[in-house]
Amino acid sequence: MYFLYFVNPVTAIEVYPSQTKIQTALDRGRSAGAQHQPPEIWYARFGGAGELEAGGFLLTKLGSLSVMATHMARRGLDPTAADIAQMMETPTMLVNAVIFGEDPSFATDSYMLLEQNGKTIKPVMVRFDGQAERSAAWPEKPRFKAKIMASFAYTDFDPSAETTIMVYPAHGGEVSFSLDFARIE
Repeated sequence: MYFLYFVNPVTAIEVYPSQTKIQTALDRGRSAGAQHQPPEIWYARFGGAGELEAGGFLLTKLGSLSVMATHMARRGLDPTAADIAQMMETPTMLVNAVIFGEDPSFATDSYMLLEQNGKTIKPVMVRFDGQAERSAAWPEKPRFKAKIMASFAYTDFDPSAETTIMVYPAHGGEVSFSLDFARIE
């Protein structure tokens, strides 16, 4: 089991953020871009921090706005009203997990679920690396690493609940991560 190690001091994942929070997300992205910081600083990360540890990140609406504003500021641009509206209308939250295995196809047909208060939440979409890449340990174990990405409808989960992300590789096993959605923006 892994735990969330990067959180923001906020109250919960914002499904319907206020104009103030939207502007704050855009401003912090612009500021980061002006300082040439990478957009990934706005990912809500979970799991291990090491190169050979399972982990991943969430990308919420406000996080997505900050990522977009950072990317655009690095190019001397600002998000348009249409760009912002599109982000705010996104019905899903992205969860991206990196797991490890022993053969290049270990992640094929992997699946991801959320568990909250005894309720299982299924994703609306799952994608996985069909061909895993060599890990930094190659040729030692773990030999390969792969990404599993899932989108979960905001209407299906509690944005302020204790949550377990469960990843199921097709060849068996489970990798899980415990998070507190109340501490993620």
